[in-house]
Amino acid sequence: MGNPTQYPHIVVHSPALDGSRRVTSGDAVLGVASHLDDVVEILRLADLDRIEVEESDLIEWQGGGPDDWPGLSEHHEEHHGA
Repeated sequence: MGNPTQYPHIVVHSPALDGSRRVTSGDAVLGVASHLDDVVEILRLADLDRIEVEESDLIEWQGGGPDDWPGLSEHHEEHHGA
């Protein structure tokens, strides 16, 4: 227990009113995600890119899983399609 090489416990919080979700590790806010790709990028920037975002037990998804981004999915597709 308490092994320093352990990965931190990551929490993807419930969607805010705009559909974005805070990503935290302990008391530290790693970033705000608007899409699953953002979560992957936030973890990469935090040097945690070896975590399998959609399947890892290290990530706690609150208020919905990796596919739940209310109000943002259509908006996200429009930007990538243009």
